[in-house]
Amino acid sequence: MITHPAVLGWLIQHFHLYLLRNITVRATLAAVTAFALSLLLGPLMIRWLQSRQIRERVEKKDSARLTEIHAPKGGTPTQGGLLIVLVMMVSLFLFGRLDNLFVLVAFLVILGSTLIGWVDDHIKLTGQVRKGLSKSEKLGLQFLLYGVAAVGLWYAQEPGTPPAISLPFVKRSLAPGMFLYCAWGAFVMALASNAVNLTDGLDGLAAGCSAMTGLALSIVAYAAGHAGLSRYLLIPSVPGCGELAVLGGALVGASLGFLWFNCHPAEVFMGNTGSVVLGGVIGYMAFAARQEMALLLLGAVFMVEVASVVLQVASFRIFGRRILRIAPIHHHFEFGGWKEEKVTVRFWILSAILAILLVLTLKIR
Repeated sequence: MITHPAVLGWLIQHFHLYLLRNITVRATLAAVTAFALSLLLGPLMIRWLQSRQIRERVEKKDSARLTEIHAPKGGTPTQGGLLIVLVMMVSLFLFGRLDNLFVLVAFLVILGSTLIGWVDDHIKLTGQVRKGLSKSEKLGLQFLLYGVAAVGLWYAQEPGTPPAISLPFVKRSLAPGMFLYCAWGAFVMALASNAVNLTDGLDGLAAGCSAMTGLALSIVAYAAGHAGLSRYLLIPSVPGCGELAVLGGALVGASLGFLWFNCHPAEVFMGNTGSVVLGGVIGYMAFAARQEMALLLLGAVFMVEVASVVLQVASFRIFGRRILRIAPIHHHFEFGGWKEEKVTVRFWILSAILAILLVLTLKIR
Protein backbone atom coordinates (compact mmCIF):
# COMPACT_ATOMS: atom_id res chain seq x y z
CA MET A 1 0.00 0.00 0.00
CA ILE A 2 1.51 3.33 -1.04
CA THR A 3 1.12 5.95 1.64
CA HIS A 4 1.83 9.04 -0.43
CA PRO A 5 2.57 8.67 -4.15
CA ALA A 6 4.52 11.92 -4.35
CA VAL A 7 6.85 11.50 -1.37
CA LEU A 8 6.52 8.44 0.83
CA GLY A 9 5.56 6.13 -2.01
CA TRP A 10 8.72 7.15 -3.86
CA LEU A 11 10.85 6.54 -0.77
CA ILE A 12 9.23 3.17 -0.15
CA GLN A 13 9.70 2.09 -3.76
CA HIS A 14 13.27 3.28 -4.28
CA PHE A 15 14.78 2.89 -0.80
CA HIS A 16 12.62 0.03 0.50
CA LEU A 17 11.58 2.04 3.56
CA TYR A 18 8.64 -0.21 4.28
CA LEU A 19 8.45 0.97 7.88
CA LEU A 20 6.89 4.15 6.50
CA ARG A 21 3.73 2.14 5.93
CA ASN A 22 3.39 1.92 9.71
CA ILE A 23 1.20 4.65 11.22
CA THR A 24 3.14 4.82 14.48
CA VAL A 25 6.42 5.30 12.60
CA ARG A 26 4.94 8.07 10.49
CA ALA A 27 3.35 9.74 13.53
CA THR A 28 6.76 9.76 15.23
CA LEU A 29 8.44 11.14 12.12
CA ALA A 30 5.75 13.84 11.84
CA ALA A 31 6.45 14.90 15.44
CA VAL A 32 10.21 14.95 14.94
CA THR A 33 9.91 16.83 11.64
CA ALA A 34 7.54 19.43 13.06
CA PHE A 35 9.82 19.99 16.05
CA ALA A 36 12.97 20.24 13.93
CA LEU A 37 11.34 22.62 11.45
CA SER A 38 10.15 24.78 14.33
CA LEU A 39 13.68 25.11 15.69
CA LEU A 40 15.00 25.86 12.21
CA LEU A 41 12.33 28.34 11.11
CA GLY A 42 11.49 29.87 14.50
CA PRO A 43 14.21 32.57 14.49
CA LEU A 44 13.32 33.47 10.90
CA MET A 45 9.64 33.76 11.78
CA ILE A 46 10.39 35.95 14.80
CA ARG A 47 12.56 38.30 12.74
CA TRP A 48 9.90 38.50 10.05
CA LEU A 49 7.19 39.36 12.58
CA GLN A 50 9.47 42.01 14.08
CA SER A 51 10.15 43.52 10.68
CA ARG A 52 6.42 43.70 10.01
CA GLN A 53 5.87 45.35 13.40
CA ILE A 54 3.42 42.59 14.37
CA ARG A 55 3.77 43.09 18.10
CA GLU A 56 1.66 42.49 21.18
CA ARG A 57 -0.32 45.47 22.44
CA VAL A 58 -0.80 45.42 26.21
CA GLU A 59 -3.91 47.56 26.52
CA LYS A 60 -6.15 45.59 28.84
CA LYS A 61 -8.83 48.09 29.87
CA ASP A 62 -10.67 45.50 31.96
CA SER A 63 -7.90 45.26 34.58
CA ALA A 64 -5.31 47.89 35.39
CA ARG A 65 -3.46 45.40 37.59
CA LEU A 66 -3.23 42.84 34.81
CA THR A 67 -1.99 45.56 32.48
CA GLU A 68 0.74 46.39 34.98
CA ILE A 69 1.76 42.76 35.51
CA HIS A 70 1.99 42.06 31.77
CA ALA A 71 3.46 45.42 30.76
CA PRO A 72 6.90 43.87 30.03
CA LYS A 73 5.25 41.71 27.36
CA GLY A 74 4.38 44.74 25.27
CA GLY A 75 6.21 44.78 21.95
CA THR A 76 6.78 41.02 21.84
CA PRO A 77 6.15 39.63 18.32
CA THR A 78 2.80 37.89 18.01
CA GLN A 79 0.92 35.80 15.44
CA GLY A 80 3.70 33.23 15.81
CA GLY A 81 0.98 30.65 15.41
CA LEU A 82 1.78 30.87 11.70
CA LEU A 83 4.88 28.82 12.52
CA ILE A 84 2.74 26.15 14.20
CA VAL A 85 0.45 25.99 11.18
CA LEU A 86 3.30 25.81 8.69
CA VAL A 87 5.22 22.97 10.34
CA MET A 88 2.03 21.03 11.10
CA MET A 89 0.90 21.16 7.50
CA VAL A 90 4.30 20.25 6.09
CA SER A 91 4.62 17.28 8.46
CA LEU A 92 1.09 16.08 7.74
CA PHE A 93 1.66 16.44 4.00
CA LEU A 94 4.89 14.46 4.13
CA PHE A 95 3.75 11.63 6.38
CA GLY A 96 -0.03 11.50 6.16
CA ARG A 97 -2.07 9.55 3.64
CA LEU A 98 -3.56 12.06 1.24
CA ASP A 99 -6.08 9.49 0.04
CA ASN A 100 -7.59 9.40 3.54
CA LEU A 101 -10.62 11.67 4.01
CA PHE A 102 -9.86 12.14 7.71
CA VAL A 103 -6.52 13.70 6.72
CA LEU A 104 -8.03 15.88 3.99
CA VAL A 105 -10.65 17.25 6.37
CA ALA A 106 -7.84 17.94 8.85
CA PHE A 107 -6.22 20.27 6.31
CA LEU A 108 -9.56 22.11 6.04
CA VAL A 109 -9.77 22.48 9.82
CA ILE A 110 -6.18 23.77 10.04
CA LEU A 111 -6.50 26.27 7.20
CA GLY A 112 -9.96 27.50 8.18
CA SER A 113 -9.01 27.92 11.84
CA THR A 114 -5.86 29.77 10.82
CA LEU A 115 -7.89 32.23 8.76
CA ILE A 116 -10.34 32.88 11.60
CA GLY A 117 -7.54 33.39 14.12
CA TRP A 118 -5.52 35.59 11.78
CA VAL A 119 -8.47 37.87 11.02
CA ASP A 120 -9.20 38.12 14.74
CA ASP A 121 -5.57 39.06 15.46
CA HIS A 122 -5.39 41.48 12.53
CA ILE A 123 -8.44 43.43 13.68
CA LYS A 124 -7.14 43.52 17.24
CA LEU A 125 -3.65 44.67 16.27
CA THR A 126 -4.65 47.26 13.67
CA GLY A 127 -8.00 48.52 14.97
CA GLN A 128 -8.35 51.42 17.36
CA VAL A 129 -11.77 50.48 18.74
CA ARG A 130 -12.42 46.78 18.26
CA LYS A 131 -10.43 44.11 20.12
CA GLY A 132 -10.93 41.60 17.34
CA LEU A 133 -13.89 39.73 15.95
CA SER A 134 -17.05 40.01 18.01
CA LYS A 135 -18.16 36.87 19.86
CA SER A 136 -21.02 36.33 17.45
CA GLU A 137 -18.80 36.82 14.39
CA LYS A 138 -16.16 34.45 15.70
CA LEU A 139 -18.63 31.76 16.76
CA GLY A 140 -20.54 32.08 13.50
CA LEU A 141 -17.39 31.52 11.44
CA GLN A 142 -16.30 28.63 13.65
CA PHE A 143 -19.64 26.86 13.50
CA LEU A 144 -19.67 27.27 9.72
CA LEU A 145 -16.14 25.88 9.33
CA TYR A 146 -16.50 23.04 11.80
CA GLY A 147 -19.96 22.18 10.51
CA VAL A 148 -18.44 21.67 7.06
CA ALA A 149 -15.68 19.57 8.65
CA ALA A 150 -18.32 17.43 10.37
CA VAL A 151 -20.00 16.89 7.00
CA GLY A 152 -16.65 15.63 5.73
CA LEU A 153 -16.40 13.24 8.66
CA TRP A 154 -19.92 11.99 7.94
CA TYR A 155 -18.80 10.90 4.48
CA ALA A 156 -15.45 9.60 5.79
CA GLN A 157 -17.18 6.65 7.44
CA GLU A 158 -17.15 3.30 5.71
CA PRO A 159 -20.35 2.38 3.83
CA GLY A 160 -22.88 0.70 6.07
CA THR A 161 -21.39 2.17 9.25
CA PRO A 162 -23.13 5.51 9.85
CA PRO A 163 -21.43 7.94 12.25
CA ALA A 164 -22.44 7.85 15.89
CA ILE A 165 -22.07 10.01 18.98
CA SER A 166 -20.53 8.27 21.99
CA LEU A 167 -22.46 8.60 25.24
CA PRO A 168 -20.48 9.39 28.41
CA PHE A 169 -19.79 6.75 31.07
CA VAL A 170 -21.47 3.95 29.11
CA LYS A 171 -20.27 1.74 26.27
CA ARG A 172 -23.11 2.81 24.01
CA SER A 173 -23.55 5.24 21.15
CA LEU A 174 -26.29 7.36 19.69
CA ALA A 175 -26.87 7.13 15.93
CA PRO A 176 -28.13 10.60 14.98
CA GLY A 177 -29.17 12.02 11.67
CA MET A 178 -26.73 14.04 9.62
CA PHE A 179 -27.92 17.44 10.91
CA LEU A 180 -27.61 16.53 14.60
CA TYR A 181 -24.26 14.83 14.01
CA CYS A 182 -22.82 17.88 12.24
CA ALA A 183 -24.27 20.35 14.76
CA TRP A 184 -22.78 18.36 17.64
CA GLY A 185 -19.43 18.14 15.87
CA ALA A 186 -19.38 21.89 15.22
CA PHE A 187 -20.15 22.53 18.89
CA VAL A 188 -17.37 20.21 20.12
CA MET A 189 -14.75 21.68 17.81
CA ALA A 190 -15.79 25.29 18.51
CA LEU A 191 -15.74 24.62 22.26
CA ALA A 192 -12.24 23.14 22.11
CA SER A 193 -10.99 25.93 19.86
CA ASN A 194 -12.23 28.68 22.17
CA ALA A 195 -11.08 26.81 25.28
CA VAL A 196 -7.47 26.70 24.07
CA ASN A 197 -7.82 30.30 22.93
CA LEU A 198 -8.81 31.36 26.46
CA THR A 199 -5.98 29.31 27.96
CA ASP A 200 -3.40 31.17 25.89
CA GLY A 201 -2.74 33.93 28.41
CA LEU A 202 0.63 33.03 29.91
CA ASP A 203 3.98 32.20 28.34
CA GLY A 204 3.99 28.58 27.19
CA LEU A 205 0.70 27.65 28.83
CA ALA A 206 -1.39 26.76 25.78
CA ALA A 207 1.51 25.22 23.85
CA GLY A 208 2.57 22.91 26.68
CA CYS A 209 -0.95 21.75 27.53
CA SER A 210 -1.77 21.23 23.84
CA ALA A 211 1.30 19.03 23.35
CA MET A 212 0.24 16.66 26.14
CA THR A 213 -3.37 16.62 24.99
CA GLY A 214 -2.30 15.96 21.41
CA LEU A 215 -0.12 13.03 22.46
CA ALA A 216 -2.99 11.34 24.30
CA LEU A 217 -5.37 11.95 21.38
CA SER A 218 -2.84 10.39 19.00
CA ILE A 219 -2.97 7.20 21.03
CA VAL A 220 -6.77 7.29 21.14
CA ALA A 221 -7.08 7.93 17.39
CA TYR A 222 -4.67 5.09 16.59
CA ALA A 223 -6.62 2.71 18.83
CA ALA A 224 -9.95 3.76 17.31
CA GLY A 225 -8.64 3.08 13.82
CA HIS A 226 -7.19 -0.33 14.77
CA ALA A 227 -9.88 -3.03 14.73
CA GLY A 228 -8.11 -5.26 17.25
CA LEU A 229 -7.24 -2.50 19.71
CA SER A 230 -10.66 -0.86 19.58
CA ARG A 231 -12.31 -4.22 20.23
CA TYR A 232 -9.96 -4.97 23.13
CA LEU A 233 -10.35 -1.52 24.69
CA LEU A 234 -14.11 -1.51 24.11
CA ILE A 235 -13.99 1.85 22.34
CA PRO A 236 -15.81 2.74 19.11
CA SER A 237 -14.09 1.43 16.00
CA VAL A 238 -13.60 4.14 13.37
CA PRO A 239 -11.88 2.66 10.29
CA GLY A 240 -9.40 5.08 8.76
CA CYS A 241 -9.26 7.27 11.88
CA GLY A 242 -5.89 5.83 12.89
CA GLU A 243 -4.28 8.09 10.31
CA LEU A 244 -5.06 11.02 12.62
CA ALA A 245 -2.25 9.77 14.86
CA VAL A 246 0.02 11.41 12.27
CA LEU A 247 -1.89 14.67 12.72
CA GLY A 248 -1.48 14.31 16.47
CA GLY A 249 2.24 13.74 16.06
CA ALA A 250 2.52 16.88 13.98
CA LEU A 251 0.57 18.81 16.61
CA VAL A 252 2.84 17.57 19.41
CA GLY A 253 6.02 18.42 17.51
CA ALA A 254 4.73 21.84 16.46
CA SER A 255 3.60 22.70 19.99
CA LEU A 256 6.90 21.66 21.58
CA GLY A 257 8.88 23.41 18.86
CA PHE A 258 6.93 26.61 19.40
CA LEU A 259 7.31 26.23 23.16
CA TRP A 260 11.08 26.45 22.63
CA PHE A 261 10.60 30.14 21.82
CA ASN A 262 7.39 30.73 23.78
CA CYS A 263 8.56 29.61 27.25
CA HIS A 264 8.98 32.36 29.82
CA PRO A 265 10.11 34.99 29.00
CA ALA A 266 8.51 34.50 25.61
CA GLU A 267 10.31 35.58 22.46
CA VAL A 268 7.08 35.27 20.49
CA PHE A 269 3.37 34.74 21.13
CA MET A 270 1.16 32.44 19.08
CA GLY A 271 -1.80 34.82 19.13
CA ASN A 272 -5.27 33.70 18.13
CA THR A 273 -3.69 32.59 14.86
CA GLY A 274 -2.17 29.67 16.75
CA SER A 275 -4.48 29.01 19.69
CA VAL A 276 -7.64 28.79 17.58
CA VAL A 277 -5.89 26.24 15.35
CA LEU A 278 -4.56 24.10 18.20
CA GLY A 279 -7.98 23.98 19.83
CA GLY A 280 -9.73 23.26 16.55
CA VAL A 281 -7.41 20.35 15.79
CA ILE A 282 -7.80 18.93 19.31
CA GLY A 283 -11.59 19.10 19.02
CA TYR A 284 -11.48 17.61 15.53
CA MET A 285 -9.35 14.64 16.59
CA ALA A 286 -11.56 13.90 19.60
CA PHE A 287 -14.76 14.11 17.56
CA ALA A 288 -13.41 12.09 14.63
CA ALA A 289 -12.33 9.30 17.01
CA ARG A 290 -15.77 9.45 18.69
CA GLN A 291 -14.08 10.36 21.95
CA GLU A 292 -15.45 13.89 22.28
CA MET A 293 -16.62 13.16 25.83
CA ALA A 294 -13.02 12.30 26.68
CA LEU A 295 -12.29 16.02 26.42
CA LEU A 296 -14.12 16.46 29.72
CA LEU A 297 -11.24 14.54 31.31
CA LEU A 298 -8.35 15.00 28.93
CA GLY A 299 -9.04 18.69 28.31
CA ALA A 300 -10.12 19.49 31.87
CA VAL A 301 -7.56 22.30 32.10
CA PHE A 302 -9.04 23.91 29.00
CA MET A 303 -12.61 23.27 30.13
CA VAL A 304 -11.95 24.83 33.55
CA GLU A 305 -10.61 27.92 31.80
CA VAL A 306 -13.89 28.23 29.88
CA ALA A 307 -15.98 27.51 32.95
CA SER A 308 -14.13 30.15 34.94
CA VAL A 309 -15.06 32.81 32.41
CA VAL A 310 -18.68 31.68 32.11
CA LEU A 311 -19.20 31.49 35.87
CA GLN A 312 -17.46 34.80 36.46
CA VAL A 313 -19.70 36.60 33.98
CA ALA A 314 -22.85 34.84 35.21
CA SER A 315 -22.08 35.58 38.86
CA PHE A 316 -21.45 39.25 38.18
CA ARG A 317 -24.61 39.68 36.13
CA ILE A 318 -26.87 37.76 38.50
CA PHE A 319 -25.42 38.54 41.93
CA GLY A 320 -23.33 41.62 41.19
CA ARG A 321 -20.15 40.02 42.52
CA ARG A 322 -17.23 38.06 41.13
CA ILE A 323 -16.32 34.56 42.30
CA LEU A 324 -12.70 34.89 41.12
CA ARG A 325 -10.22 37.71 41.42
CA ILE A 326 -10.18 37.79 37.63
CA ALA A 327 -10.97 35.36 34.79
CA PRO A 328 -9.70 33.23 33.09
CA ILE A 329 -8.56 31.27 36.10
CA HIS A 330 -4.83 31.35 35.30
CA HIS A 331 -4.88 35.11 35.95
CA HIS A 332 -6.77 34.46 39.20
CA PHE A 333 -3.74 32.55 40.47
CA GLU A 334 -1.44 35.32 39.26
CA PHE A 335 -3.42 37.80 41.31
CA GLY A 336 -3.09 35.41 44.26
CA GLY A 337 0.67 35.79 44.21
CA TRP A 338 1.76 32.85 42.05
CA LYS A 339 4.51 33.68 39.61
CA GLU A 340 3.67 33.18 35.95
CA GLU A 341 6.12 30.29 35.62
CA LYS A 342 4.57 28.50 38.61
CA VAL A 343 1.04 28.75 37.18
CA THR A 344 2.22 27.49 33.80
CA VAL A 345 4.23 24.51 35.08
CA ARG A 346 1.48 23.42 37.48
CA PHE A 347 -1.07 23.50 34.66
CA TRP A 348 1.36 21.45 32.54
CA ILE A 349 1.56 18.90 35.36
CA LEU A 350 -2.22 18.68 35.53
CA SER A 351 -2.42 18.21 31.74
CA ALA A 352 0.17 15.43 31.87
CA ILE A 353 -1.70 13.64 34.68
CA LEU A 354 -5.00 13.94 32.80
CA ALA A 355 -3.41 12.56 29.62
CA ILE A 356 -2.07 9.55 31.54
CA LEU A 357 -5.44 9.00 33.24
CA LEU A 358 -7.25 9.04 29.90
CA VAL A 359 -4.97 6.40 28.41
CA LEU A 360 -5.13 4.25 31.56
CA THR A 361 -8.93 4.38 31.72
CA LEU A 362 -9.66 3.71 28.05
CA LYS A 363 -10.84 0.18 28.73
CA ILE A 364 -12.96 0.96 31.77
CA ARG A 365 -14.76 4.08 30.59
